[in-house]
Amino acid sequence: MTTTRGTLPARERILLIAAELFAAHGLRGVGVDRIIAESGVAKSTLYVHFPSKDDLAVEYLRRTDASWRGKLQSAARKAGERPSDQLVGLFDAVATAYRQHGFHGCPFINAAAESEPGSPAHQVTVDHKRAVRSWVRDLAASAGAADPDQLALQLTLLIDGTLAAGKLEQDRAMPLAARAAARGLVETACTAAA
Repeated sequence: MTTTRGTLPARERILLIAAELFAAHGLRGVGVDRIIAESGVAKSTLYVHFPSKDDLAVEYLRRTDASWRGKLQSAARKAGERPSDQLVGLFDAVATAYRQHGFHGCPFINAAAESEPGSPAHQVTVDHKRAVRSWVRDLAASAGAADPDQLALQLTLLIDGTLAAGKLEQDRAMPLAARAAARGLVETACTAAA
C-alpha cells in the first residue's frame, strides 16, 4: 500500500516538503510560509515539531546525510568484496544521483554555501563531510593504500567536485569520468603500497 503525502504524519509531511523545496531552491530560498502552505499544516503544527527554520534545515540535512551515506555504502558493496573495487564503486552512487530527475547538486555543498560558519546547518555539513571521508579512509586502509588519508581526501574531493559540477550541467559523462579518475587514484595508491 502506497502512502500519499496527505496521509503522512504532520512531521513527516513537513520534512518531505521541506526536503523537496530545500533541494530545489536552497535553504535561504524557501520560507516557512511556503513549507506550511505546501505541507498543508498549520503554522503552530510546524513550530511544535520544528521551533525554528534552522531546526528544520538541520533535520533535513541529517536525514540527507543518512540517506546519502547509505547510498555510497550500498554502491561500494555492490562493486565487490575487494576494498579497492569498493572505493571505485562508490562513484556509482554519484552516477545514480545524476540520473535523478531534478538533480540539484550536493545538498551539503549547497547548504554550506548558504550558511554561516558555525551555524547549525554548516556544522551538520562539516560533520557529514568528515564522516564520509573517515569511512573512505577506512576503505583505503583496507585496500592497502600507501597513504589512506591522502587517498580518502582525493576521492572525497572528486566526489564533491563531481556533485558540484552536476549543479551546473547535468552531463552524465561527468560521473563516469570521475569514476575513471578514481580507478587511477586507487590503483596508484595501492600499487605504491605494494
